Amino acid sequence: MDKLEERGHLLTEQINPNSQNLDKLTSVELVDLFNQEDAQTLAAIAKARTQLAQAIDLTAESLRRGGRLFYVGAGTSGRLGVLDAAECPPTFCTPPELVQGIIAGGAAALVRSSENLEDQTEQGANEIAERKVNNLDVVVGITAGGTTPFVRGAIEAAKQRGATTIYMSCVPASQVEIEADVDIRLLVGAEILAGSTRLKAGTVTKMALNILSTGVMVRLGKVYGNRMVDVAVTNQKLRDRALRILQDLTELDRQQASDLLEKSGKRVKLALLMHWSGLDAQECDRLLEHYQGDLRAALHHQQ
Repeated sequence: MDKLEERGHLLTEQINPNSQNLDKLTSVELVDLFNQEDAQTLAAIAKARTQLAQAIDLTAESLRRGGRLFYVGAGTSGRLGVLDAAECPPTFCTPPELVQGIIAGGAAALVRSSENLEDQTEQGANEIAERKVNNLDVVVGITAGGTTPFVRGAIEAAKQRGATTIYMSCVPASQVEIEADVDIRLLVGAEILAGSTRLKAGTVTKMALNILSTGVMVRLGKVYGNRMVDVAVTNQKLRDRALRILQDLTELDRQQASDLLEKSGKRVKLALLMHWSGLDAQECDRLLEHYQGDLRAALHHQQ
């Protein structure tokens, strides 16, 4: 049997000695064990710091040149990719096509298990072809156990099209090899519930995706200090956040901040540049476009 088909040797499938008596634990003991095991996610992220940083830099450069970011996965991995992609537009005001999540089985697999679809290598490749992935794009293959055919098919197809490829898994390279531009291994050990990679593997993957997407957006100038200056003001909560950002970073009171926000077309970054530079919205818009949306660079131009 092919090594990628026989999965019993994989780290994600092994038995965790710390949870051998899982069904005998009290509820408090269960919580304590989860807490103890989840500490390994932080260590795993720390060990992958260099690869994560490389992924941030390569992705930011690709998006800066007009590329897109795709997450590809099945099951939990796919759902986490779709979630991270879906959260970029409201957080960073990115167009929906900039960061996209691809899950085996499509939208239906988000709410109903379609795990059998992960075995279709050709379908992974087809998803890449349908989106016309090219050399400007970045494709992140997410697979806890490292063997998912759907993901591996997508990565191979992306490579053939010249895209930057990033591989994210929770097994060591000695168990599952792959050729990718960045190989991120998030080694959290065996799961409390043997083989249930929605647990530690899912948690560490969510952490890694948070770091990747947020890091990329920081590099693209969508953050000023630690403020969400490209937030999409689409509801009352986000409007309140926008006003607090304006008030915190300027001497304006809430009404003045509200007036400025309206003058900027509800664009916090533009509002800040208008306030600090004294220029009108149109001039500030041109300045931000010249500096590819980087507020700090635009402000430096004014000094």
